[in-house]
Amino acid sequence: MRSHSSRSKQPTPAERMRSIITAAQSMTVVTDGHHHEVYNLDGTGLLGRVHLHDEGDPLEPGPPAPRIPIRLELTDIAPTPVRDRLRARVTLSGLVAAPYSGDSVDSTCMEFGQAVIEDAEGRAYVMLEQLQEAETDPMATGEAGMLTHLVDDHPDLVPLLLRLIEPRFKNGVVRALPLAMDRYGITLRLEHPATHRDVRLPFPTPMTDIDQAGLQFHALLTAARRSSHHRLPA
Repeated sequence: MRSHSSRSKQPTPAERMRSIITAAQSMTVVTDGHHHEVYNLDGTGLLGRVHLHDEGDPLEPGPPAPRIPIRLELTDIAPTPVRDRLRARVTLSGLVAAPYSGDSVDSTCMEFGQAVIEDAEGRAYVMLEQLQEAETDPMATGEAGMLTHLVDDHPDLVPLLLRLIEPRFKNGVVRALPLAMDRYGITLRLEHPATHRDVRLPFPTPMTDIDQAGLQFHALLTAARRSSHHRLPA
């Protein structure tokens, strides 16, 4: 079911893609008819292992070499045990000058062809310039730890946040869990017997640093505590 989130500002597709790439710990590389699973990307990062070049830029010094199609596939998985944990897929495709080797310590030069992100909102194409200029969300690498801490150690806070959601969205909900968190807000997944609905709760102001996450989250909790348990009929 598509999101019924508020109209608050959200990350752009380029920002979302940049954050997924930054936080990724694994990817699948498809080239020359082979699939290579690459793990432990944290620390080096995808963009440290793969240098993206504009179309026509030389990939290797010397005479032009035959170019081989390559595709990088990444998945963004929710860190919490929601019903459908796949949040997004990112695919980067292009050309390389030599067969890809997962054992190589050298970075791979890739002529950029196309970048696509697919999520609950649909499919979006991101240009290389947009990807290079996009800012990584300050929550990108810390989101998983914060959301699992919320679920494991403070399960009482999610029902409290539900006070901020319109009553009609809560009818028939059998479980609610945090799905995602970025600089602009937190998204809750409301699970019904056969479907689910994602609802976004915006922070008072966007974060510029992960150290602000606690204050922003507590601002939502304060607003929830002030909200009435019962709403009068219109």
